[in-house]
Amino acid sequence: MPSLEAYRSELDYSYAPGVFPSMECLLHRPEAVRRLLVHSSAAGREGVGKLTALAEEHRIRIEEADRALGRISGKENCYAAAVFGKFRDELRKDRPHTVLHRPGDSGNVGTILRTALGFGMEDVAIIRPCVDVFDPRTVRASMGSLFRLRVRVYDSFEDYRADFPDRALYPFMLDASVPLREIREIPEQYSLVFGNEGSGLPVEFASMGQAVRIESNDKVDSLNLAVAAGVGIYYFSSKGV
Repeated sequence: MPSLEAYRSELDYSYAPGVFPSMECLLHRPEAVRRLLVHSSAAGREGVGKLTALAEEHRIRIEEADRALGRISGKENCYAAAVFGKFRDELRKDRPHTVLHRPGDSGNVGTILRTALGFGMEDVAIIRPCVDVFDPRTVRASMGSLFRLRVRVYDSFEDYRADFPDRALYPFMLDASVPLREIREIPEQYSLVFGNEGSGLPVEFASMGQAVRIESNDKVDSLNLAVAAGVGIYYFSSKGV
């Protein structure tokens, strides 16, 4: 592998900055890991010791790379980062999906990935234009959850529907919607669809399935995307089959 570059979306590899995200990468996508970078001051740290042992077990190259770690993470206290090749997943047809339509914030997407994993919704579709799911900021915000999920990026929602034409859709929006708590019977195959942080979902989504809204009091006008997705994912996962 050539010398490492600052992350750019056109690269075929990325970084998992931080001990925990690196551990998740090594545990769940070891075949994708190309190198493990460690900081010279990390000697004796338990987490880094476990990382290096795991890397040695998989015969992954370990490098001391203080400057690269600072450049990758933007922080002085980043003690490790896994360098991994980008991967492409296939979503399962027999599992519920979370669909993020044109999300624009890496922190939100990373948080939603972590939430989806926590509540057992392990298939996530992301519709372009969108944040780069492999951007180290997204990876770190997900705390490595990316490596335990099946994530697929689609060029359009139509492309996603072509792969999964018969699923029940629950777009989260205001138009033609019912309160979330009124959703009682949940089919085995369904997709929760969440829109962009600023613009939400286009109005035509209201006719594609059962539009849902999360009701709150009149003290806030809307919920943050990651919060709304967390509420929806929790509700459906707790009611589902």
